Amino acid sequence: MKKTGLLYIYIVLGVTALLGGLASCIKNDLPYPRLQQYILKLTAENEEKPALIDSINFTATVYLPETVDIQKVKFSEFEISQGAVADPDLAEGEYNMTSPLTVNVSLYQDYAWTITAEQNIERYFEIEGQIGETVIDAVGHRVIVQVPETMNLADLTLTRVKLGPEGLTTLMPDIVPGKIDLSKPIEVEVTCFDRSELWTIYGELTELLVQTTEVNAWSEVIWAYGAGPADVKNSFQYREASSEEWIDVDVNDVEQNQGAFSVCIPHLKPLTDYVVRAVSGKDIGNEVTVTTAATEVLPDAAFDQWWQDGRIWCPWNKDGERFWDTGNTGAATLGQSNVVPSDDTPPGITGQSAKLETRFVGIAGIGKLAAGSIYTGSFKKVDGTNGILDFGREWKVRPTRLRGYMKYNTAPINYASADYKYLLDRPDSCHIYIAVTDWNEPFEIRTNPKNRQLFNPNSPEIIAYGELIRGSDTDGWQEFEIKLNYRSTSRVPRYIQITCAASKYGDYFTGGAGACLYVDQFSLLYDY
Repeated sequence: MKKTGLLYIYIVLGVTALLGGLASCIKNDLPYPRLQQYILKLTAENEEKPALIDSINFTATVYLPETVDIQKVKFSEFEISQGAVADPDLAEGEYNMTSPLTVNVSLYQDYAWTITAEQNIERYFEIEGQIGETVIDAVGHRVIVQVPETMNLADLTLTRVKLGPEGLTTLMPDIVPGKIDLSKPIEVEVTCFDRSELWTIYGELTELLVQTTEVNAWSEVIWAYGAGPADVKNSFQYREASSEEWIDVDVNDVEQNQGAFSVCIPHLKPLTDYVVRAVSGKDIGNEVTVTTAATEVLPDAAFDQWWQDGRIWCPWNKDGERFWDTGNTGAATLGQSNVVPSDDTPPGITGQSAKLETRFVGIAGIGKLAAGSIYTGSFKKVDGTNGILDFGREWKVRPTRLRGYMKYNTAPINYASADYKYLLDRPDSCHIYIAVTDWNEPFEIRTNPKNRQLFNPNSPEIIAYGELIRGSDTDGWQEFEIKLNYRSTSRVPRYIQITCAASKYGDYFTGGAGACLYVDQFSLLYDY
C-alpha cells in the first residue's frame, strides 16, 4: 500500500510538472477586442448651440458665444461609451480652447478625439461717408477703413465701434463715436478677460467711389455685391452680354450695410452670359461678366418607379439608377416594408405616390419603432436592429425651393427613447427637409445609440437648408413649398439631401405607431 501510494504521488507530481512546463510554453496571443470608443454627449457651459459630434472622424466642435472666455471653457455634459475612460475627463476642470484639444477615449485601445471651439465675435468700426466695408483683421489686430479722397482724414466722424465682446471690452485710449483723426494710424489697447491686445487703426483715401466686389451666378438668379459711399443709396445695373441695354435694379431691393451693399437679381435665363456693375448716383463701378448655370430635374421625384425585392419595396426602377432609398431594409428584418407605393395621389395626378408609415416592428412585443422615411441616398447595411445609411446624391446646381404634395395623418406618440419620454401622448410630427452641401462624400448616418451619427443642419458643410414640420392632419392632399436658406452665395454644392419622415424623431426610435405621410410630385425651383 505504501509503494502504491508513493507511486501515485510521483505520477501526480510528474503530470503536474508536465502541465506546468506546457503552460509555460503556451503564449496568450489572443488580442483584446477592438471596440471603437465614442463621445456621445458634449455640452459646453453657456454654449451658443449644440456641439457637432462626428463619430466617423472622431471630432467634436463646440460653439461658444462671444461672452464666454475661450481660454477657460467648462463642460456641463460629457458622456462617452460605456466602460471607457477619457483623458482628460472634460466633466472636470476648465480648458483653453484657442487651439484644438486632444481627448483619448480608451477601452482596450486608445481613440484620440479632437475637440475644437468656434467663437464668432462681432466687431465693427464705421466712419460716416466711408467707402465699402471696414476691414477688421482679428488675427493681425488691424482695422482699415477707406474714405473718398475728397474727405479729410484728420476730421472724420466715427458712428459706431466695437472691437471685442459686448460689455466686457475696454479700449485704451477710449474710442467713442464722434470726431476722430485718422491722418496717422492709431494704436489702441483692447482688453477683455484680463488679457490685452494691441490693435492699429488705419484710415485710407481712395479714388474709386464705387466698385463691383463679387458676382455669383446661379441658374436663374445672380447675387451681386458692391462697395460704395455709406451715406447714399447704392445699387446695380445688369444686362445680357449680347445686349447693349442696361437694366436698373430697384434700389429698394438692395441691402446696404454702411458702404457694403448687395442684391439678388431674379428671373434670369439659365446658361446665359450676363454683365453686372455697381452704381452710386452718377458713379459707375467695374463690370463683371458671369454665366448662369443649368437647371437640373430631380430624378424619380414623381415616385412612380418601384420594384419589390422579397419583402423590401424599392423606390426606383429595377433596371434603373437608384436616387432615393428607404429604411425598408431595416424594417423588413423584423416585419414588412413600411414605405410602399400607393395609388392614393393628389387630385388630377395619375401614377403612384410614396406612403410612409410609422410602425412597431417585432415579434411578441420584442422589437422597436420604425419610422417610415424616404431620402436621397442609399441604405448600406443593418447594424443589429439599427441602420447605417449613406445620405446625399451628387449635385452641382443651387435650387431655391422644393415643391411637392403631401398628405399626413398623425398619431399619438406611444414609443419614446429615454431622452424623449416627455413627448409621450403628444401628436407625432412629420418632417420634410432639403439641404445642399459640400460634403466630400456621402454622409454616413448611424442610428445605433452607441455610435449614433445623424444629420445636423448646423454642420459647417451645409450650404443651404429648409424644412417643413407638421404635427396635425392635413385633411387630404396639400401642395407645399420649402425655401432653401443659403449661408453662402458663392459655395458650390456637391450633394443634395432630401429626407421625408412620418415621425420627426424616428431616428431616436420615438414616434406614434400609425402616423402616415404620403408624398408625391417633388420638383426643384431655381428662381425667387
